[in-house]
Amino acid sequence: MKENSEVYYILDASGLINGFIPFTKLNFTVPEISYEIKDLKSKLAMNEAMNSYYLTIVEPREKCLNKMKHIISKSGDELRLSIADIKLLSLALDFHSSGKNVVVITDDYTIQNTLKILNITFKSILTDGIVNIYNWRKFCRGCMKEYPNDYSFDECEICGTKITKKRIK
Repeated sequence: MKENSEVYYILDASGLINGFIPFTKLNFTVPEISYEIKDLKSKLAMNEAMNSYYLTIVEPREKCLNKMKHIISKSGDELRLSIADIKLLSLALDFHSSGKNVVVITDDYTIQNTLKILNITFKSILTDGIVNIYNWRKFCRGCMKEYPNDYSFDECEICGTKITKKRIK
């Protein structure tokens, strides 16, 4: 445990959608998460938590956002994360780097994968969560050529087959 024994919860949209109820005033998320919440029940729960000061919207520091982009480019997770996910992970990294005890509430396996790489605690609501860390690589299903994660085309430059992603340990 870190020095500060209070737990800071970082809430992903899946946590709110799947029924996590903030029970302290130390719950945080990023603005973009509100765009991912579509159903009325979850929107009402989020608004109630914000109105009662049980949920605070925070932007991560730019330094942590840049560090997160670098980390996920190495694991290949940038292929599967939205900007909301990246900012949420950056916020968790920001709090964690500041010495806070952080628990991220998410059922999103890609977010969990990145948190496991960062050694930041997460809690699932409806799922068991991940056990192993995985990396992702782009490759062509036709000729099996591997591409760097920043390869921007959808087709293979050699055979024209669609580029896909594969999980590697």
